[in-house]
Amino acid sequence: MFQFAANLTMMYTEFDFLDRFSAAAQDGFNGVEILLPYDYSPEVLASQLKSNQLKLVLFNAKGGDFANGEKGIACIPGREQEFREGFLEALNYAAKLDCQQIHVLAGIKPAGVDYAVLLETYCKNILWATEQAKSTGTLVLIEPINTRDMPNYFLNYQAQAHEIVKSIGADNLRVQLDLYHCQIMEGDLAMKIKQYLPTGLVSHIQIAGVPERFEPNIGEINYPYLFSLIKSLGYEGYIGCEYRPKIKNTANDTSIGLDWLRNLQL
Repeated sequence: MFQFAANLTMMYTEFDFLDRFSAAAQDGFNGVEILLPYDYSPEVLASQLKSNQLKLVLFNAKGGDFANGEKGIACIPGREQEFREGFLEALNYAAKLDCQQIHVLAGIKPAGVDYAVLLETYCKNILWATEQAKSTGTLVLIEPINTRDMPNYFLNYQAQAHEIVKSIGADNLRVQLDLYHCQIMEGDLAMKIKQYLPTGLVSHIQIAGVPERFEPNIGEINYPYLFSLIKSLGYEGYIGCEYRPKIKNTANDTSIGLDWLRNLQL
């Protein structure tokens, strides 16, 4: 049976970051995600995880200048060494935080560079990352992201991601199925779930309401139906709650919005 993980970068922002671990635990989460953990030492984060009995299930590899709009560099020619250094740092964090999944952001397509060149660069970088991660038992994840939130992002569709995973052929390479991004780019979510979960190549699912990226009970997606479908297909991984709570500027913004989870019947 799957479990839910709170994304501590997007949720519980009413608290200082290190206080979000206890807030999530108090709301019943036993798993968490972090987009970029590198502002804190792995020792500090490990202490928070241990004291709150939480499992870190996913974080992003370092890659590029996120503060100035870069969204990874895996597809960008000429920055391979920077990519490798960032991924090795992510592996170090993963080992110290007992995290088995690292997401590698593809990056924004540079203007004037042919898609075939970007694809070749991307696949070579991903293959190298899987080779480094293999001995540690760590999975490397790639994720299609919508072009409304990230214009010109390299990887956008589930079929594109699965084709890349199959072409690379690494045993520890998987796909993130983010239903928020998938709904915006493709829709037909139930059929996508039926198509891709049985392949065994999806190791992490993420959710948010569409279109505002609020709680999953706000918007156009019928998540209780999809959760039942996911359960029926035997998925046993985590479902990451990667959304921004709608309520703002109260002492417990995130907790107030968790009625969708408290009332969920599966």
